[in-house]
Amino acid sequence: MFGWILEPLVFGDYPEVMKKNVGSRLPSFTKVQSELIKGSFDFIGLNHYFSLYVSDRQTEPGIRDYNRDMSIYYRASRTEPPAGQGAPTNVPSDPKGLQLVLGYLKETYGITQLYVHENGVGSANDSLDDAYRVDYLSSYMGSTLDAIRNGVNVRGYFAWALMDLFELLAGYESKYGLYRVDFDDERRPRQARLSARWYSSFLKKNGSSIRVPRVQEDLRLTTIF
Repeated sequence: MFGWILEPLVFGDYPEVMKKNVGSRLPSFTKVQSELIKGSFDFIGLNHYFSLYVSDRQTEPGIRDYNRDMSIYYRASRTEPPAGQGAPTNVPSDPKGLQLVLGYLKETYGITQLYVHENGVGSANDSLDDAYRVDYLSSYMGSTLDAIRNGVNVRGYFAWALMDLFELLAGYESKYGLYRVDFDDERRPRQARLSARWYSSFLKKNGSSIRVPRVQEDLRLTTIF
């Protein structure tokens, strides 16, 4: 995606490897068009949920598509076998990955204003007691802070999502919301999950150590900030 979107915006053209893999199906820019699009953005917004390992995959004959054009194998870890054309479904949390990609955008593309537009974790579990989501958000926000301390100008961070909603790839099956939505009730009532109370307290207290009640018992949650 970086080569497809960012290279034209920053350098005025697609990367050579993309031209080679996609061939005549890839549009070309005139010199005038190249100059017009170069630098034509105010900031870059990043959606980040997890990290994957990739390795080279030989170009295969036959009908080409988005996945074949990338010519890569996916792995959720260094040791597991390739997952094929599609991304693995069970991917471990990797907060360091967000810090690294933010640094990569700064160093490789010279991006001076960055926003984390989406960052969150989904689950089929509809419980209000989503301590796993608190752990996820806290660690990824800490990774964002590490990137800032390393000189990356991250101007904003947005947790995904405020409430359960229709997800592009998973529909209503995967719950990302800080607020639970009862889709079986026509009124669509909403209930705050543990993560909603944690996130609210985090924002109000500017990242200091906080205490939020669990659904069944108290849980002490301390951020790294």
